[in-house]
Amino acid sequence: MNRNVTAAAVVVALVLGGAPEVLAQDSSDMCVECHRALDSEPLAGPVGHFEADIHAAAGFGCVDCHGGDASIAGPGGMDPALGFIGAPRGEEVIAVCGRCHSDGEFMRQFNPSLRVDQVAEYWTSRHGQRLAAAGDTAVATCADCHAPHGIRPASDPKSTVYPPTVASTCGRCHDDAARMGPYDIPVDQHENYARSVHHEALVEGGDHSAPTCNDCHGNHGAAPPGLSWVGNVCGQCHAVMAEQYGESRHAQTFAALGMPGCATCHSNHEIREAGDSLLGLGDGAVCTTCHSDSDRGGSAAMAMRAGIDSLVSEIEAAAIVLHEAEQAGMEVSAAQSDLTDSRSALIMGRAAMHSFSPDAVTEALAPGREIARTSLEEGQSALQDLRVRRMGLIASVAVILILILALVLKVRQIESGPADSPGRA
Repeated sequence: MNRNVTAAAVVVALVLGGAPEVLAQDSSDMCVECHRALDSEPLAGPVGHFEADIHAAAGFGCVDCHGGDASIAGPGGMDPALGFIGAPRGEEVIAVCGRCHSDGEFMRQFNPSLRVDQVAEYWTSRHGQRLAAAGDTAVATCADCHAPHGIRPASDPKSTVYPPTVASTCGRCHDDAARMGPYDIPVDQHENYARSVHHEALVEGGDHSAPTCNDCHGNHGAAPPGLSWVGNVCGQCHAVMAEQYGESRHAQTFAALGMPGCATCHSNHEIREAGDSLLGLGDGAVCTTCHSDSDRGGSAAMAMRAGIDSLVSEIEAAAIVLHEAEQAGMEVSAAQSDLTDSRSALIMGRAAMHSFSPDAVTEALAPGREIARTSLEEGQSALQDLRVRRMGLIASVAVILILILALVLKVRQIESGPADSPGRA
């Protein structure tokens, strides 16, 4: 069906909630012609933005969202009797977007992989719950996150939901103290996230697998992770640590005390790089929040830290010796390769720390310690072999020099012998 759709068809689509059947935009769209000629940016700007919109590329036009009749110039095309709804607000936005995006048969014509449960998911979000229960139109709807008239695929760097841009998009509301005030929601989440290791990996490192707001809170169903499943959220990426933590005593204790699992030690938005300094009872250690050297937990923390520090030192010692041997021209590549496995054991030991069991950490570190010891011995053996070779070379050179000196003396003796004889004239 051509975009030259009748006003009645638009009204039926809007009222009955059906997705529009039209797939090709009429070249004489009076909405575009009139709004382009206006001086007001809020009225004329959307025309320019919409040219790059994914919906425009698919052949949709103004009336598909706003209603009315695009073939009529002037206010007559915006008659409510023709289905015109103007700029939708609140639940109207959800209904307009959901009219197409909840229709699986319709959406398959454009992108069969797109989900069609966004509306249902939205009503489970904190945004949707407040909109439905309290009629709170200050909460975010589709248009707040997806920039109406300029919607682009999430893979487009100019999209408002491009992964490195998501935090800024959420921040448009969540950084606004006046807007968040009535909900008693802090406005420092974006600022804290910008200092996190996740932000560094995503925005500065270009790693789009690193999490941003929607990876932890959901997108259409956005909500704070509950205390009982913070570990499950973090475990989507940090599976080994989550498994270790889930079987630990701390998992039960934190849940009983209402403490948010992983976030208790690592924070939530401002997650810094997890170094060994977090473990133990030294400066910067998070264990000191609850433990001291006089309790069992503090002793366990110190024991785990000591084991990790010991392997770190052993690996560094072996690496230094092997590097020295390599620089001297000795063949130690096999030992250097083996030392990589020792570093892998160190990683596993650090992960095992989330079990909060010194025995588990010791067991994880044990293969690494054996490899580091063997690598160190091989490096020392190579250096000893080098010293032997050098001593042999020095001895050989000394013998050769002695022989050369003796030969020189002998030659001189032979040359001087006849000149001193009595029979020479």
